[in-house]
Amino acid sequence: QVQLVESGGGLVQAGGSLRLSCVVSGSIFNLNRMGWYRQAPGKQRELVASITTGGSTTYADSVKGRFTISRDSAKTVYLQMNSLKLEDTAVYYCNYVRLGRTTNYWGQGTQVTVSA
Repeated sequence: QVQLVESGGGLVQAGGSLRLSCVVSGSIFNLNRMGWYRQAPGKQRELVASITTGGSTTYADSVKGRFTISRDSAKTVYLQMNSLKLEDTAVYYCNYVRLGRTTNYWGQGTQVTVSA
């Protein structure tokens, strides 16, 4: 079994910054991809950014240049969010998937609210 625990969400003014953290535990494989998705009210869940254990990253166009994903081990991933906009308001979910497999694991989500 795999468990993910997120932290770091909160309320911030537009233009501000937040850093999200996610720790995965359980039956973890060293070759994996971890990432952040978000879901705003009335919208589908969307990829924000992901990173493999090899360091390959993917970003949504809407966050390029503002958000940075990083990891310091096979089990911990961060999302540094700068220049936050109102439209970044959403519940952010951490995701883990073993490379070569299709089973996705999710955290419980952390709320990020950007105010004017």
